[in-house]
Amino acid sequence: MSTDEDRSRPGIEAAGPRSIAAQHIGTAFTGDVLPAGALHAPGKVSAAPGTSNLPPIALCLGREEELDLLRRILTSQHESAITQSGTVHGLGGIGKTTLALHYAHRHRGDYSLIWWINAASPDEIETSLTGLTHALVPDWATTAERGAQVAWAMQWLAWHPDWLLIYDNVENPDDLTPYTGALHQGHHLATSRRTTGWPDSAPTLTLGNLDLDNATTLLCRLAFKETNPTPRQQTEARFLAAELGYFPLAIKQAGAYLARNRGISLDSYRRRLDTKLAKTAHGTDTERTLAHIWNVTLHTLEEADPLAVEVLHTAAWLAPDDIPHSLLTPPGTDPDDIAEAIGTLAAYSMVTDTGTTLSVHRLVQTVLRTPQTTDDTQLPRQLQGRDRAEQAVLHHLTPPRGQDTTTEDQWDTLTPHLVTLAATRPPKHHNASLADAYESAAQRLHQQGHAVRAIPLLEANLAQREQVLGDTHPDTLISRNNLAYAYESAGDLDRAIPLHEANLAQREQVLGDTHPSTLISRNNLATAYRLAGDLDRAIPLYEATLAQREQVLGDTHPSTLISRNNLAAAYRLAGDLDRAIPLYEATLAQCEQVLGDTHPSTLTSRNNLAYAYQSAGDLDRAIPLYEATLAQCEQVLGDTHPDTLTSRNNLAGAYESAGDLDRAIPLHEATLAQREQVLGDTHPSTLTSRNNLAGAYESAGDLDRAIPLYEATLAQREQVLGDTHPSTLTSRNNLAYARHKAEAVQHGSTATSVTKAVPQKPSTAD
Repeated sequence: MSTDEDRSRPGIEAAGPRSIAAQHIGTAFTGDVLPAGALHAPGKVSAAPGTSNLPPIALCLGREEELDLLRRILTSQHESAITQSGTVHGLGGIGKTTLALHYAHRHRGDYSLIWWINAASPDEIETSLTGLTHALVPDWATTAERGAQVAWAMQWLAWHPDWLLIYDNVENPDDLTPYTGALHQGHHLATSRRTTGWPDSAPTLTLGNLDLDNATTLLCRLAFKETNPTPRQQTEARFLAAELGYFPLAIKQAGAYLARNRGISLDSYRRRLDTKLAKTAHGTDTERTLAHIWNVTLHTLEEADPLAVEVLHTAAWLAPDDIPHSLLTPPGTDPDDIAEAIGTLAAYSMVTDTGTTLSVHRLVQTVLRTPQTTDDTQLPRQLQGRDRAEQAVLHHLTPPRGQDTTTEDQWDTLTPHLVTLAATRPPKHHNASLADAYESAAQRLHQQGHAVRAIPLLEANLAQREQVLGDTHPDTLISRNNLAYAYESAGDLDRAIPLHEANLAQREQVLGDTHPSTLISRNNLATAYRLAGDLDRAIPLYEATLAQREQVLGDTHPSTLISRNNLAAAYRLAGDLDRAIPLYEATLAQCEQVLGDTHPSTLTSRNNLAYAYQSAGDLDRAIPLYEATLAQCEQVLGDTHPDTLTSRNNLAGAYESAGDLDRAIPLHEATLAQREQVLGDTHPSTLTSRNNLAGAYESAGDLDRAIPLYEATLAQREQVLGDTHPSTLTSRNNLAYARHKAEAVQHGSTATSVTKAVPQKPSTAD
């Protein structure tokens, strides 16, 4: 397994004011360091009875059995289970959010605090937690940084019992691990379309469509309000409910339309679904059903309130949750007019409105962004909505009056919308200012240690550069390099390596063989080969790059130091410690002299030298160097920066090598939890931590915990890295040995027939 030498290499380049810094590791606020005045405040602050940020309760029929089951899940006392958690999953629009909201309102008196969290991404979860801090300590929160607000909310939840956190629209179950794993004094409830990826300790509840009777009752309640339907209306409602597939969101939309247009009968409405507009050929059955409904509603709105239709088409291209009213209010438009338009959309159940922000169901957005008919007028209307969304985001990125740069709060608010715009970019769409904003947002995410989240932004940026500037323009080559690095950070070497290879070939052709940017590409390709376990291609490329950098840039240039460090790493991986250790020692001495003692690249170099000492069996020099490096990484980079996590992983491995499992295992456990949070569940470094923790459990004789962890790691490595990757082979070897030991223990014999090779020892460093 490899160290993190490449973290200090120029993986993402600096070339111009909007490019991503290459020669240093970006910092990230950890969420664990609080201002001194707030350190003990969370334990002393009490929430007022009934504190919550719940949206208004929605009508929920036909779900009594599910509500009762959900309550039993959350309140049952499972042995050894401290935090009770549950997950409601099902198709988009099936009523997951409505069920969770109804549960929260029904049991509001059972909780000291209920907090609704938009959980589509880690950033949105953090934003919801900052809202909790603002609710409980508003004076302090107004001046605190975002990371400090998140940390305060986490500590408050750790101190106080009997709360309920509802994570709505979870896209990745791993995003919840930092919260469900650390907060044990209340209940966690999640809604998601995902049916897999949930931990075994989290019981799941699958929602289906309503039955005929409940679907009919819901439709009548929505359409006729307090008026009792006639027998004929009930019959028409049954036919309409069947036409809508008993799908809750479709019934809600149809009911809202009928309530607003009392002169249209249910039967007339049902016929209009088939005859008003041609059937769409796009999307799933659910999307086609909803498209019919929305086409009828939009046709009515176009005649009654054209501004509402404009607002809806604009919102379709933005992030679905918490869209500020102000973002939908173009310059020169009366905010009251926009508020009235949003009110109309809410009355038709097209959006959910809080008074200051609105949310749009993801299926509504999908349908509105996709051409539903062959009518040529549809596409321009959609693109007009896209243009308005782009202009709104760019306008709100303008620095405040009297300031030269966009504020951190502006970026926090608008980055989710930029990511959505990037991910939904129409083919051959061009907006130069937006491409610059994509690049700036990607740079900011990279500096925070979140390069993976920047992938949609970098993909859109590269597509626009290729379209406007051409395939070999220097700025296009920078964009291609940055995207390749992001793929690499995500562990997607199948996409990273071809992109690095293409970029190097083009730079050699356009810029020349020894241009600094060409040397960057050569170094990055060598690192990608190394990460793929292909040392036969990596080492010669590293050696060539180092020789050229010494000649072109000089012996102590930061890029030369990076190359020297990376070549030493490749030698170490090849088992050539006689060449690796002197090269590491020379690199560290030069980094300390040129860059300073706590520069990120110096920290990386110190970490790598410590690991080389460990590989040579010299723990007396390795452990103190690891401990010093970890302390400096925590101080300089933050507690959850990827380089800090590497340092923590490596120190845990050294403790294990020294036989100190009491210190090794908790450190491995903490590192794995943080890597799952920061890097994701299947990132190669996360898989390394999972393998290493399994190895520590095995060393402690706890095979009941080691073997399942080895099995999970092997399955994920086969999927992510491939069946013959060296790390996959390591996992397969480790699992075989652990199973052999378990069999030997069961039969009272000694496991001697299988030997684990020293280079494959599971507690090696990252």
